[in-house]
Amino acid sequence: MKLKSIFTIFLIAVFALSCKDDSKQAAKDEAKVTAETKFDYNVEQFADIKILRYQIPGWENLSLKEQKLVYYLTEAGLAGRDIMWDQNYRHNLKIRHALENVYTTYSGDKTSDNWKAFEVYLKRVWFSNGIHHHYSNDKLKPDFTKEYLNELLLATNTKLDGAALDVIFNDEDSKKVNQAKGVDNVALSAVNFYGPNVTNKDVETFYGKMKSPDPTKPLSYGLNSQLVKENGVLKERVYKSGGLYGSAIDEIVKWLEKAQGVAENQAQGDAIGLLIHYYKTGDLQTWDDYNVAWTAATDGNVDYINSFIEVYNDPLGYRGSYETIVQINDFDMSKKMAVLSENAQWFEDNSPLMDEHKKDSVVGVTYKVVNVAGEAGDASPSTPIGVNLPNANWIRAAVGSKSVSLGNIINAYANAGSSGRLKEFVHDDEELQLEEEFGGLADKLHTALHEVIGHASGQLNPGVGETKETLKNYASTLEEGRADLVGLYYLYDTKLQDLGLVEDWKKVGMAAYDGYIRNGLMTQLIRLNLGDDVEEAHMRNRQWVSAWAFEKGKADNVIEKVTRDGKTYFNINDYEKLHELFGQLLRETQRIKSEGDYAAVEALVEGYGVKVDQAIHAEVLDRNKQFTSAPYSGFVNPVLVPEMNDAGEITAIKVTQPKGFPEQMLEYSINYSNLPKVN
Repeated sequence: MKLKSIFTIFLIAVFALSCKDDSKQAAKDEAKVTAETKFDYNVEQFADIKILRYQIPGWENLSLKEQKLVYYLTEAGLAGRDIMWDQNYRHNLKIRHALENVYTTYSGDKTSDNWKAFEVYLKRVWFSNGIHHHYSNDKLKPDFTKEYLNELLLATNTKLDGAALDVIFNDEDSKKVNQAKGVDNVALSAVNFYGPNVTNKDVETFYGKMKSPDPTKPLSYGLNSQLVKENGVLKERVYKSGGLYGSAIDEIVKWLEKAQGVAENQAQGDAIGLLIHYYKTGDLQTWDDYNVAWTAATDGNVDYINSFIEVYNDPLGYRGSYETIVQINDFDMSKKMAVLSENAQWFEDNSPLMDEHKKDSVVGVTYKVVNVAGEAGDASPSTPIGVNLPNANWIRAAVGSKSVSLGNIINAYANAGSSGRLKEFVHDDEELQLEEEFGGLADKLHTALHEVIGHASGQLNPGVGETKETLKNYASTLEEGRADLVGLYYLYDTKLQDLGLVEDWKKVGMAAYDGYIRNGLMTQLIRLNLGDDVEEAHMRNRQWVSAWAFEKGKADNVIEKVTRDGKTYFNINDYEKLHELFGQLLRETQRIKSEGDYAAVEALVEGYGVKVDQAIHAEVLDRNKQFTSAPYSGFVNPVLVPEMNDAGEITAIKVTQPKGFPEQMLEYSINYSNLPKVN
């Protein structure tokens, strides 16, 4: 599971846990922040996107062998980059190659509004790994005509015709992932996980017949394949060497084999070996074996995420998107935050869940703050800020999980500058002061609680199937909302102060609650076009959590809707009762998951998380017009440059920054186009 960065993420650059004031340390911290801010985190801005860059703290402290490991893992990730493009939409690679050829070879007028619109469109396509918006899933609309694009194609001798050309301008395949109620979600989703004419019923029937050899350890059927119809018969095209995406997977394997040769320890090397075997065979039992080994391999300075993992892009939650993150441990921060992992059982025992839904033994929850060294696929350019894996419930219960917070990514957001939106949407000076003083800490703790305690908590009732089977298209948003609620419940608890994580638990909790409600009911609407429903799983969960709490607390005026000078605000009047409401909703969401109650999750999400108050939405959009900073951010990756001796051996690896966003995207297309245009 990944925690997406959110619009109201006003994060601090350096996360300081509760400690006595020390003027010398404060001076050091101030100097550190000053030094960091000399690095220019901003690259460029276009449309609704801001491109940032990040540093790799601690790189110089790695041995050459460890640097090689990072380099090989990063190359392995980039080798599969085009898989994500093809998974997102069947015409993406053909369109991207054509647009890039125009961009690099056109010698005509580049000062016209049409050309500038073409450049913006291509950048948006790069950012989204395809022609659908990375967050809303809506098809990107070019601000130039089909006639103009044809002129460019002709002038550059570029071929793009038929459906691949027409779809840029028509209404076909308008939604990458369609989560609407009462429709055939598979048939109406453009994502390339399913072939033409495959329906919801086809998918449910196909996988309903599959039985895992061990029912207590269900295999992740459908995770690494495309489901198609051939002569009316359903068939899986498995992602593996010699199978679908085989040419890219062979390149991934090549670099993973190099990485295995410089593994830090036996456990890490064995895990990489299982991942290689999985890529070669596509065997889902090997995938589980790998996840067990990977979860247990916790020693070392370097770790990684690699393969077909998150299922948010599948409207029915079966198929994993290609994703890689290579990371270096921040040992100081990880040691401080390990206190959450060490107390995971206390949080489980004291949660408001029904007793039968609590785990008797929460095992193997590891939490680390890490620094990203490279990302690809579904993690780039738009990146999460926290990740908890593996996703299989039985592995979490039996072996545990790894939770990471991407420290240098969060730091880059913090240093890229804020836009002033906060002052526009807070209810009063008290709320503003709380956010400015405690909001960053509250956000950081919420991420940690969400990933470490949230995703690790609770258990399914005996005999209840995996949530993708029981809760179907609502599984992802229910799980993310449930993890959010765990974090919200404990953010307003003295335990955080008892553990030494905060100096004032109440003010941290108040800031957390203010920010969550403000975002869930108002500010995240900036990301939607007026009239749109909420589609993305994380946006849905923030809205249904906030809207449910607002409605259920009306009788006691827990959250008050305030209108002042024609502007709407939401003010929390009773934080204690809101804490109780979050506990009630957490109890219910765990019941829904534990029992596989589809009717209840449908009522919850559709009733509170999908439809938008159009008057408030219009007002929010109007109030936001004064701000020029884009609501979405993403990153270029640092470039790892190996230096060789005469024998071709790596003697050093230097970290450099790309010249710009287009330059990196073009360089990636030159060096990592390992798939044909049609797969």
